[in-house]
Amino acid sequence: MKEIYKEHKGLFYRMLVLAILALGLFIFGIVTLSPSSSVVKTGYSDIGSYDSVSIEEAKSAGGYQDGSWINMLAFPILAIILGVFHNLVAIKLYKRRGESMARVFVTMSAILTLLAIVTLARLIAEG
Repeated sequence: MKEIYKEHKGLFYRMLVLAILALGLFIFGIVTLSPSSSVVKTGYSDIGSYDSVSIEEAKSAGGYQDGSWINMLAFPILAIILGVFHNLVAIKLYKRRGESMARVFVTMSAILTLLAIVTLARLIAEG
C-alpha cells in the first residue's frame, strides 16, 4: 500500500474514492432499512415474471417488486464487498498485472457503487 501511495497517487486516490463511496452506500443502506415495515420495494423490472401467467399478463406485471426488508440487507453487504474486498483485490492486481489494470478495476467498482446508490435511492423513493 505504501508503494501505491508513493508511486501511483492516481490509483491511491481512486481506491480512496471507492472506499468513501462504499462507506456512503453502507451508511445509506443501514439508515434506510425499515424493519417495522413488513413489505418494502426490493427491486424493479421492466419484464414481469412468466410463472404460470400468459405473456400479456407478464408484460403488464413489470415494475417495482415487493419483498421483505431483510432483502434490503443486500445493499450494505454489497458496500462491504465493494469497499473492502475490491480494494484488496486491486492491491493484488497491482502486484500481478500492474497499475493500469488495478486502476480500471477500481474505476469499475466505483461505478458499480454509484449504480447501487442510485438504485437504492430509487427503491426508497418509490416505497
